[in-house]
Amino acid sequence: MLENRNDGKSDTMQNNIDFVNTPVVDIVNNIILYSARSGVSDIHFDHAENCLKVRIRIDGILNDYADIPNSVKNNVITRIKILSGMNITETRLPQDGAIKTNLEGMDLDMRVSSLPTKKGEKIVIRILDYSRSLQGLEYLCFSEENYKKILKMLTSPNGIILVTGATGSGKSTTVYSFLQKLNVKGTNLITVEDPVEMEIEGMNQVQVNSEIGLNFATVLRSILRQDPNVIMIGEIRDSETAQIAVRASITGHLVLSTLHTNNSLTTIERLLDMDVERYLLASALSGIVSQKLARKLCDKCKQVRATNAYEKEMFKRFLNMDVDQVYDAVGCPECSGGYRGRIAIQEVLLISPDIRDAINARITKAELRNLVYNSDVITLLQDGMYKVLAGFTTTDEILKLTEADDEVNAETKYRNIPTNNMGNMYNNMNNMNNMNMGNMYNNMNNMNMGNVNNMNGNMNNNMYTMNNNMNMNNNMYAMNNNNMNNNFNGISQ
Repeated sequence: MLENRNDGKSDTMQNNIDFVNTPVVDIVNNIILYSARSGVSDIHFDHAENCLKVRIRIDGILNDYADIPNSVKNNVITRIKILSGMNITETRLPQDGAIKTNLEGMDLDMRVSSLPTKKGEKIVIRILDYSRSLQGLEYLCFSEENYKKILKMLTSPNGIILVTGATGSGKSTTVYSFLQKLNVKGTNLITVEDPVEMEIEGMNQVQVNSEIGLNFATVLRSILRQDPNVIMIGEIRDSETAQIAVRASITGHLVLSTLHTNNSLTTIERLLDMDVERYLLASALSGIVSQKLARKLCDKCKQVRATNAYEKEMFKRFLNMDVDQVYDAVGCPECSGGYRGRIAIQEVLLISPDIRDAINARITKAELRNLVYNSDVITLLQDGMYKVLAGFTTTDEILKLTEADDEVNAETKYRNIPTNNMGNMYNNMNNMNNMNMGNMYNNMNNMNMGNVNNMNGNMNNNMYTMNNNMNMNNNMYAMNNNNMNNNFNGISQ
């Protein structure tokens, strides 16, 4: 276990710490504690010529943090390997481990990976934070329209629901939130994971162990004889797992899983590439949730600025709105370059009968794209732009994440969201204490965007109350903020 030491040395790690004279236990403890308290997702220990370089990833950005002298670097690496249960005598092969403990009142759950490099073993510690999953599905920044689609997926008695995105995009957090919603009395939930990332009461969780032949496919075959209602597969990695998962979903089971794809369209293509039969995929697939994480603006220092010509064009084309002002990052002692925390942008596709027929009919990719993105799908780009409009992130972040130039030049015309489909946008984000985003987009029902003129934002006492002289119900765009008074004028369609 990590040792709790009450000598005052482990509160925060300073870059100028005396590594030579500080016990290695304190060095490792301080790095981990500082990282956990600072919202770090990953800690890297990289071998350089004259030191062991410590780098920490905050809000998706990897920053240099400290240089550990060569005289003690091997002790630090060995200490981490001991804590994570690795073989300290094996330095030639990659290893995986885990650290789960309570240190100074903090419950810490970490995954550790070692990789032999030419200069020595590189160690990466991933700090897992499933507080959002425990809070529930309502705290994951889904728009009201997307939230309703997900609830419809989860109430299906069978089918497969996929959460997709790159590594570190919050897929596991979203899947665990789904499981929390489904974990009710009278339901048999079984998961197969590698590794089991969060233990949940009331679920049967299986840890994969490839060394003894206990892989995803083997476990799935046995699970089907365990009378499950819901099956969660940590990740679909190969054709065999994909085929078994799809077959399980059409035999009366609700299957949840993750996949490394960027959006709904590429997810369908990937499953077909994994040799899943079209007729099976068409009947089994219930929905796809694609997501990415954008850095969230710091509420303390963000400032309003005028939109540039490119931003105006983007808002007009994809939201059918004329936008004159957005928020931008500034930077202050409370944040990292104007950003603090991250917010999810999502694309939710609920499989319709037309899409099922199209998958089965072997239509071209262009035809499938046109069918998917001219339905009721809010794309990643559109969802991100709504969050830019609300002041939660910046256009630079969204355009970087969504490859907007490709979308702009695509032949498929993304739909202009009908005004009657913008009701209740982001209604389920109430009381987000961790993100200071309570009541975001609250009750935008029956909103006629054609008459949105001169929105006056009176930001005070943690609330952005944007009042409008048109048909809006109950506090449109009610968003938390700290003592800000601005006039947010000029947003009109």
